[in-house]
Amino acid sequence: MKTLIRKIGAFLSSALERPLAAALSVWAFTLPAPVFAGGIGGSKLATGTEKLVNDVTSWLLVVAPLVAVVAVIYYLIRKTVSDEIDHKKWNTRISTAIICCIGVVLASVIIKLIVSYYQ
Repeated sequence: MKTLIRKIGAFLSSALERPLAAALSVWAFTLPAPVFAGGIGGSKLATGTEKLVNDVTSWLLVVAPLVAVVAVIYYLIRKTVSDEIDHKKWNTRISTAIICCIGVVLASVIIKLIVSYYQ
């Protein structure tokens, strides 16, 4: 019985190894030869992504402060018409809007700096 189990195990392992070896051989021989002329840096995908990142970061440098100013004006108007209990809430929202604007502008500048390093 043990020899039969060993024979079945040996048959199964060899039956699995042959197709795997054949598949790996076919895959290795059908791979295209690497082309080093242009690389990925000169491809449309790389240059398009670089332009997209530059455009988005430039757009954020303009839009983020404008949105923050509009939000702060809205919060100041709401603060003036609220009662004394809600003043602290509106002050918190104003400071949050300013901090978020600074964070977005700094992130945009850092991304723009990193992208300019690769040019």
